Amino acid sequence: MNIPSNLKYTKDHEWVKVEDNVATVGITDFAQGELGDIVYVDVDTLDDTVEEGEVFGSVEAVKTVSDLFMPLTGEVTEFNEELEDEPELVNTDPYGKGWMIKIAISDSSQIDGLLDAEAYQNLIKG
Repeated sequence: MNIPSNLKYTKDHEWVKVEDNVATVGITDFAQGELGDIVYVDVDTLDDTVEEGEVFGSVEAVKTVSDLFMPLTGEVTEFNEELEDEPELVNTDPYGKGWMIKIAISDSSQIDGLLDAEAYQNLIKG
């Protein structure tokens, strides 16, 4: 299982890449594996400021729909439009082309509350 050490993680199986004041967010390799073939990614919060822990969208797989939760408070500034035509990128490249949103971070102190790769690995091992 792929858990890049340069990323942060949430208990809701999202990954976060922080660069300056921008966070790129997607779902983890573990999450896409649990969901199965992803057929649709819905993000209706573009240009909205969303609080940490609130739902920013959903991901639809063949058998289930799962909410996506904000890892950090901030404005959703970008949605990966490639996912509209190719939602399967979340399955094939979850940490690369399968990214979902970019956030302008409101409170950088919240980054400290995210999990590192080791803590996330321990979480999914149960």
